[in-house]
Amino acid sequence: MSTTLIIILSIIAVVIVITAMYFSYNNKEVALRMESEAQLGKIETVRDRMFQIIREKANVSSEYRKAFNEIYPKIIARRYKEGGELMKWIQEANPYFDPSLYQDVMNSIEVQRTAFTSEQNRMLDILNQRKTLINSYPSKWFVKNKTEIGYEPISASDTKRVMATRVDDYTFSY
Repeated sequence: MSTTLIIILSIIAVVIVITAMYFSYNNKEVALRMESEAQLGKIETVRDRMFQIIREKANVSSEYRKAFNEIYPKIIARRYKEGGELMKWIQEANPYFDPSLYQDVMNSIEVQRTAFTSEQNRMLDILNQRKTLINSYPSKWFVKNKTEIGYEPISASDTKRVMATRVDDYTFSY
């Protein structure tokens, strides 16, 4: 083989490798951008679902409480009108307000908030992968779309204040 042929084949091989790297890194960037867009939809869906579940469960327990508050005084009032109140009170089973409904609402809130946080953390992971891709070598040389993906985590106003001031002096009060 002549040296000219070796040089030509080497140049072709380098061009093929560079072209493959160009497409590979750009495809990775596109995939991460698309995944971040899909993740935004997931975050919205999880947040919507979270509030629907909490609203529905809280409504069930508040309806239960309202019904209990309406029925219980009437039952007690009838007992004391008829005589032998103390014996009836002891012998009859009284209606019972089940506080486990509130525990169920609290558990649902915790589970749904955890799911929401998990989806936001996934979004931050995607953004971190993309930022690493567009800022590290050699991918930095090949990725053409370096436009920032705008996303700010959803958080409480108190958390935003703490992050801005870098002071967390919150105390719990009951």
